[in-house]
Amino acid sequence: MKAMRWFYPGLGIKRWALLLSVGILVVGEGLAIASNSPFFGRLEYQVMNWATSASGGAVGPMLAGALISMIGAGLCAAAIKRMMQSVLTAVYPGSAGSVTQILLHRHHLARGPRIVVIGGGTGLSVLLRGLKEYTANITAIVTVADDGGSSGRLRREIGMLPPGDVRNCLVALADTEPLMESLFQHRFTKGDLKGHSFGNLFLAAMTEMTGDFEEAVRQSSKVLAVRGRVLPSTLEDVTLCAVVDGGGVVRGETSIPRSGKGIHRVYLDPPAPAPLPEALKAISEADAVIIGPGSLYTSILPNLAVPRIVDAVRETRAACVYVCNVMTQPGETDGYDASRHIHAVLDAMGGGGLDVVILNSETVPVKILDRYRESGAVPVTGGIDIPGVRVIRKPLVSRGDHARHDPGRLAGAVMDVIKAGKGLYVVLQ
Repeated sequence: MKAMRWFYPGLGIKRWALLLSVGILVVGEGLAIASNSPFFGRLEYQVMNWATSASGGAVGPMLAGALISMIGAGLCAAAIKRMMQSVLTAVYPGSAGSVTQILLHRHHLARGPRIVVIGGGTGLSVLLRGLKEYTANITAIVTVADDGGSSGRLRREIGMLPPGDVRNCLVALADTEPLMESLFQHRFTKGDLKGHSFGNLFLAAMTEMTGDFEEAVRQSSKVLAVRGRVLPSTLEDVTLCAVVDGGGVVRGETSIPRSGKGIHRVYLDPPAPAPLPEALKAISEADAVIIGPGSLYTSILPNLAVPRIVDAVRETRAACVYVCNVMTQPGETDGYDASRHIHAVLDAMGGGGLDVVILNSETVPVKILDRYRESGAVPVTGGIDIPGVRVIRKPLVSRGDHARHDPGRLAGAVMDVIKAGKGLYVVLQ
């Protein structure tokens, strides 16, 4: 019987079910004493004789029965509360607080705004970590053009779509125990598996089992208890290409920043891959579409190179927001100020479609800047004056050792935009 599975070892249900049963019996015993309708014959009379003698006759059947029923009701309430906590802990690992707090938080997340986030890499995962505290209605649309590292090896050896960016987003949206998150991000250091992450191999195994990468991502989302969903921008095997200075073309995501040449635009080969219908539907129904942060030409723009996705972004009635990077990226955006980042996105979108740009206004600590300058990265600065685009500047830098966005601060800025409503962003300036 399926109902008996609730009493399997490890769920912590049996002890509280037993306590609930005891509580019900105690309530029944109290009612029996109060109504002079004994369940167990002499037992009730013995209890009454003891209560009467101990109180000098002050406690009669009605009062004794009421007190006993209250004790039983307390036992029942405690048992039900602990049973609910056991169930919630099993369904939502890592949840803290009372049952009421957990349920209210879940209810709040379920009613949160519908947000579509477009990008890839670590930048996107940073934003997702912050947004999942505000809403569970998140759709991350992720590039599948990666051809380096573990993802590139799996792509070449077994012909699957690159799982790395998808894995990072799944982990960022996960509502599970820290150990599971660490496991999915663990990277092997020895043997034939050296360089592979466990999460990539898990997605590879799931793809082979289900025969479909999209289904593999869906099932992995269940394992990680993901708040929201992660969708590849396309299920087709695509190669990212860049037109660089001099009119040449560089093929392959990892080759583009290594070319040492300025990038004019990127495109996909084949040129018009089909997007997932779920991605188009999410964009059309969104309250906000967030582009970035992340590597401009190799994480963000490859998604906008899928024609029907960029069309959907332009046509959506949702607020369209671009989050500009904190730092430039060597080999990709050398010498770019904020304006050049934004114009690159606008060009990919056909010249329009952006409503808001979010920029960091905080100075990066000198000790961190010195380390970045060694690789050629500098803060993204500069004034912006683009008709129809509102600019929001807020302190967004993380307090850690890297010059990147803070998940909480960035998510808060995005939520401010959504709350203000499209066309009202001037109040946030």
